[in-house]
Amino acid sequence: MLHKHGRGGTVEIDGFKYDWELVSDPQLSSSDGWKGMTVSLRQHGMAREAVLEFPAPKRLLKGLPKGRLHINDTIASRGVRAALSAGWDPASRGKPVVFMVDADGN
Repeated sequence: MLHKHGRGGTVEIDGFKYDWELVSDPQLSSSDGWKGMTVSLRQHGMAREAVLEFPAPKRLLKGLPKGRLHINDTIASRGVRAALSAGWDPASRGKPVVFMVDADGN
């Protein structure tokens, strides 16, 4: 997986390696208002992807500038654990599974 400009990385959870990559920054939708960033997760050598959807930052909801995004290996690790505990099976086949997480990845 190609990681550009610090927008991705690899974390190790329980002896397995997972790649994460920032897919989209927070965006303003004409129908839904602000949508948070999305992060893709994939276990090394496995087919099924998980997508984490974060809430829109409060500053955007208040009309303030976007500012810097804060996603790192720690938040990605929490997201992997949250997806696994919610039933994500990286070894299964099928469409990516989408999980809503909080700002900390839980």
